[in-house]
Amino acid sequence: MTTLSEKLSQSEIFRAYERAFTEAMGMPLEFRVPGKKRPGIRHKPNANPFCAQLSETEPGCKMCVDMQDRLTNPDLSGTRSGFCAAGLTDSAVPVKVGDQILGYLSTGQVTLRKLTGDDFRRVVEWLKQGGAQAEWDDLERTFFQTRVLSRQQYEAVLKLLEVFAQHLSLAAEQIITQEMHAEPEMVQKARKFIEEHQGEGLALEDVAKAVNTSTFHFCKMFKRATGMTFTEYLALIRVGKAKKLLANPQMRISEVAFEAGFSSITHFNRTFRKLTGQSPTHFRKQVVGV
Repeated sequence: MTTLSEKLSQSEIFRAYERAFTEAMGMPLEFRVPGKKRPGIRHKPNANPFCAQLSETEPGCKMCVDMQDRLTNPDLSGTRSGFCAAGLTDSAVPVKVGDQILGYLSTGQVTLRKLTGDDFRRVVEWLKQGGAQAEWDDLERTFFQTRVLSRQQYEAVLKLLEVFAQHLSLAAEQIITQEMHAEPEMVQKARKFIEEHQGEGLALEDVAKAVNTSTFHFCKMFKRATGMTFTEYLALIRVGKAKKLLANPQMRISEVAFEAGFSSITHFNRTFRKLTGQSPTHFRKQVVGV
């Protein structure tokens, strides 16, 4: 069965953005599904040949896998960047639906400063200590072909990926909505009722009554079909509505909160940060730049 993460990585919106990103930035981009251990980006367009060669060695491969594990640690939130033993930078931007991480937009394999002969000698020494054998002249050639970006340029690249991650989150929510037809009719009706009344003080009992079932049976069937509790789903719907409203710079944050169905600014801020990893204000700055 194809997971939501896999569907997202195969979607046209991701493929289109991947093509545009690699052509415009000259850098690789990969959608990494959580929990899969493998080295960094090797076979994508604009992948760094040095990194590909490095990952073919035993110490290089282990270092790449360990680094990707650190960047995609689910206990951490937000965009993460790290430096490998060769002094290159990789980064991962999480793509989320609610508080579920669907995957990471991974890029990097660049350096934020000019590389030197001493840098390469340290790499060779480290590889030899790990028992690696390589075509050292070829490795040196590709090492010094590594793309150099200023820190400001690299931060701008990551900001671009964060904006795209928000669009992928919305695409994932649309995929979920499109799959509603496969759910029991009761769950479909419950979703529709929740979405129509999400701006009100909606209670579990209200939804169960609307679909003519007990709260116990409703909770059991809804969780089985959606993987979420009523409370989790309602929060997801309200935050989704808030995201759309935040795209209007004329609306105050307080107006967005109450329009989306939150009873207080504090509750709105806490829920929004939990489900998106950032504050409503920061999200608005990413989307509309104000």
